[in-house]
Amino acid sequence: MRPPWACWMGQSIFIEYRVELMHTPVNTVYGVSAIPDETHVLSGRECLASYLGVVRYDLALRLQQALLSARAEGLIPDVVLLLQHPPALTVGRFRGEADIIVPREMLAREGIDVFHTNRGGGVTYHCPGQLIGYPVLNLKEKGLGVRQYIWSLEEVVIMFLHNLGIQGHRVVDHRGVWVGDKKICSVGVNVSRGISIHGFALNVSNDLRYFQYIRPCGLAGEVMTSVSEVLGRSVEVETVISEAIHSLSEVLGLSCRRRDDTCLAMLGALSG
Repeated sequence: MRPPWACWMGQSIFIEYRVELMHTPVNTVYGVSAIPDETHVLSGRECLASYLGVVRYDLALRLQQALLSARAEGLIPDVVLLLQHPPALTVGRFRGEADIIVPREMLAREGIDVFHTNRGGGVTYHCPGQLIGYPVLNLKEKGLGVRQYIWSLEEVVIMFLHNLGIQGHRVVDHRGVWVGDKKICSVGVNVSRGISIHGFALNVSNDLRYFQYIRPCGLAGEVMTSVSEVLGRSVEVETVISEAIHSLSEVLGLSCRRRDDTCLAMLGALSG
């Protein structure tokens, strides 16, 4: 019997990726001169990293769910999705609705969609200029619990900011990453069958005014900042993708290979 559609789609696309990878000289993949054997290339550290551009929230969630199913079946390696969202508010599975402080009609006029989702945390705002990271990882294989994983995602962002010359830190009782007394990154995850989805939302160059429409994760909207605001210059999301992949690889112990086309093909199949 053919596996469920999501798993089958992931399997068929990733088979092409794995076949290509097995016939690619390792200096193209890992930066050393040798030809890998199959067991090395397909080790538990292997990870496919993809930057997808601006993707609707609901479509990105469907992609994560498809990848989760395929990863749980062992059909694909770990995957890291990096992207941006059109304007949207997302509400956590336990709380957040009461923290939307403007009328829904106003959100509709501004073109801001509202989604109830299955991640932890409260309400937050997404828009272009914000770097979204959705790692689809087998946490069981890595021996990570949920709290350890959230700590690791925060560490990814702290390393990323450090490499840009920004000192990020944690705040007790508030998930995410802060710079001084302002929050620059929100974190919320969901783990099912030992596989993670959702992740982090890092403000890079997005318009912070729209956080005034909510109490982000129960906080005042004024508390939010961005990479561009901290540095005093514009920083575009596309220019920091490689740095984000490097930080994810270092903290989570992954061998990330960037292949945008593989996950874009899955995204096209889902939206078609």
